[in-house]
Parts: sequence; structure tokens; C-alpha cells
Amino acid sequence: MEMLFRSTRGYGKRVRSSPAILSGIAPDGGLYVPVSMPSLDRSLDELACLDYRSLSHYIISKFFTDLGPDTLRECIDDAYDTKYDDSSIVPVVKKDRVYFMELFHGPTLAFKDMALTMLPHLLKAAAAKTRNRKEIVILTATSGDTGKAALEGFAGVEGTRIIVFYPAGGVSSIQERQMTTQSGDNTYVIAIRGNFDDAQKGVKAIFTDKGFAAGLDRKGYIFSSANSINIGRLIPQIVYYVYAYLKISQGSGSGEKINIAVPTGNFGNILAAYYSKKMGLPVDRLICASNINNVLYEFINTGVYDRNRKFIITSSPAMDILVSSNLERLLFDLAGEDPEVINMLVRDLSEKGRFVIDKKMREGLKDFYGGFATEDETSAGIKGVYDKYGYLIDTHTAVGYSVYQKYVGDTGDDRPALIAATASPFKFPRSVAGAIDGKYLSEDELGLLDVLSEISGLEIPHPLAGIAGRRIIHKRTCSIDKMKAVVSEILGL
Repeated sequence: MEMLFRSTRGYGKRVRSSPAILSGIAPDGGLYVPVSMPSLDRSLDELACLDYRSLSHYIISKFFTDLGPDTLRECIDDAYDTKYDDSSIVPVVKKDRVYFMELFHGPTLAFKDMALTMLPHLLKAAAAKTRNRKEIVILTATSGDTGKAALEGFAGVEGTRIIVFYPAGGVSSIQERQMTTQSGDNTYVIAIRGNFDDAQKGVKAIFTDKGFAAGLDRKGYIFSSANSINIGRLIPQIVYYVYAYLKISQGSGSGEKINIAVPTGNFGNILAAYYSKKMGLPVDRLICASNINNVLYEFINTGVYDRNRKFIITSSPAMDILVSSNLERLLFDLAGEDPEVINMLVRDLSEKGRFVIDKKMREGLKDFYGGFATEDETSAGIKGVYDKYGYLIDTHTAVGYSVYQKYVGDTGDDRPALIAATASPFKFPRSVAGAIDGKYLSEDELGLLDVLSEISGLEIPHPLAGIAGRRIIHKRTCSIDKMKAVVSEILGL
């Protein structure tokens, strides 16, 4: 059956996957969602025999039906190749009843690679399918990892340019160095004087500016997004939850349910887990783990989403977010797919900085457990896992692990749990080394890569080897209100 997509905000036209992927966002500012959710229609035993690429093809082809099986196979094979340093693509590491799903074996050492190594190929295929001849401009805001993963994926890709905005002082030194040293004539990296929410709001404003879009069209450009608002990025993330479950169950076919803990700020990663459950994966609770910017924790527990609070910079910067874009897709589901409800909630968030969902929508949140970890708890999580298992986790994964422990304490539910290990500990060497021994907290972050290698017994990952000596290419900064002007200058509008 052909899959169609519609906007969460009610834009009337239903579209195939190609235009949805190419545009990134619906004309009314809403996010594209599938009209219906496909199911896992093969047995767990059958699926367990598939490698990661074959499983990706099985799942993604259910959504992106208009691209065709051969084109999708090419996109998948081009994405999951020798760029990954583990042949399984996603290793699953067992520690007692907990399984760490390592999503950081790609070229930028973060889970964003899992979709962003594929997105350039999907976009090119979508452009060919829709006969688009315009140059694709990827416009993206990043809280740290998306930026580098997108830059790595699109650098040198013919017919594209990529512009990344990130918050100055709001990412780790390693993340910033990864982005600012990115080569490629079609890459542009700009630090903004603001936080991630400011960057995300500015990018969305540019996307939905009809006058700006007209100017782009005249110049032969078309905008698209590498953020998880793009359905082309979200759907490939479903695959690793199915894959990891099959590894845990060893293809027993028993259908034993597991819990999944996901450290998240923008809600895209845990939304992919939710979609995997809707497809029929045996999942019980989805443990939504926040850092001290705990707006999602409060929403899940109270039904109130309130961004009117202090924005706090933490050791888990990819989660330093107060406006979680992908939550809109879940809200659409909880509202019985009623766009009028979504428009009301979006309007309240824009005008009041908060919204409240009704009792019926709150009942739909029963699949979720919301928790958060303080900075001290995050550090304790890193040290606790290292001391107990000799296993090193990064700050974001530590948030997930800490909240999982709280969940077990609150509920007594110790069934097997999958924890999304979203980044390599080497991306946050000061926080990770400092959690193990406080003497490292005052040392230079780039210099601590060697220390972390000694502590863990692991080699410094290839993408970070020699990063301190790389030439900084991108030095541009701007204020929030100048983001549109910077994009205009880059594109010659």
C-alpha cells in the first residue's frame, strides 16, 4: 500500500514521502506524520535473521513507498558502510538486566549519524522523484550533535548547501571543534548569541517566511531540514529500536516486553521508540529522561508544558532544550489526530509560553514515564556504571541510566531495559573523566582525550584523533535577529 503523509496542523493536501522529505516541514508550519502506522508483519524470529541494512530496508520501505525498493536499498547501503567502526552498526552491550544500545559508532560519534548518513541520499532520491532541479539548502539548528552529523553527511554533496546555527557557549568544546573545522565548499557554520531554543525558533521563522521562500525560488533554491522535524530523519531511527530488541530477545519469538529509556530534549529519539511500539514491537514503558531542563518531565507528570523557566547549560548539552519540536507529533496522536487541538496548543505555547492538555490526552501518556537527573546524578551515573562494570558512558547516556534507576525504584519493574547510549564518552571528556575523578574537571577538554583513553583502555575514536590541531574554518557569529540576514548573504539573495 502507498503511504501518504499529512501535516499535524491540518494543511489539507496529503503527500507522498518524496515531497515530505524534500520540504522538511509542511506549508502550514506543521510536521508531517504518516496517515496510518504500518505494522511489523513478519515474525520476530524471521526479523532476527536480518542484518541492520536488511532490517532498515524492511521497515523504511513501509513508509517511503514512492521511492521504490531499489532506490531505498541504495540509500541504505550508502549510509551504513565503512563509515561505521562496528560491522553490526549498532552494538548492544549487556550489563545485568540493562542493555546499552550503542548509537555512536558512526562518523561523528553520536546517534544523529544513524539517520543523517542516510538523509542526503534520501533527499537526492526525493528530488529526482519530484523532478526538483533547484539547489537544496539544508538549514539546521543544533544543540551540539545534529550540526556535525549533518555537516558530515552533506559536505561535498552536489546540488546542496548546508547552513548550521549553534548556540555560542552552549555546546561542548569537542562538539564546537567538530563543527568549526568542517571542510567543504558547501558548508557554513554560524554561532549565535543565544541558546538552542533561540536558534531553533529562528530557523523555523525562516522556513515559514513566505516572502523569503519566494526569494529563494527566484534564485533557484529550495529549503529543507536536517533536524528531526524532517520525516526523512525520524523514520530511520525506528530501525535501531527494533534491531536492539531482536538482539536482546535473541529471536526467541517469545514477545517478552522490555522497557526503553531514552535521554531526550527535542523528543525525536523517544518518538521513534514510540512509533516502534505502535508498529507492534513488544515494549512496555517508554522512560523519557530529561536533564535539569526538565520541561518534558513536568509535561508527562502533569499535562502542563511550560517553557517559562530559566534555561540551564548542563554537561548534557544536546538536551538543553525547552521547546521540544517533535512533541507536536505525539500531541497529534494524543488528540485523536485533530489539527484544531494542535493549532490551539501551538498558539498557547507561542503566546503564553505554556499549554495544558485535557484529561483524555493525559490518559494517552500512560506509555511514558517521565524523570530527570541533576548534574550530580548525571556524574554519579557515569561513575557508578564505570565502577560496577568497567564500562564508560557519556553524560547523556548517564541521564538515561539515572532516570531508569529512579523508574525501577519507583515501580519495582526490573524487566529487561534498553538504554539508548546516544554519544561516545569521548565527545565529553572533561565531564566524563571528571565524574570518575574530580581532579580532571579543571583541565583542558581537548587534552583530556588521552586521559580518557587511559582510563577506559580504549583508543581515541578515529574521528577525534588529532582534532586539537585541526584548522578552524568557520568563525562567523551573529545575534538572533540577524540569522535571516546571514542566510540571505550566504545565498546571495
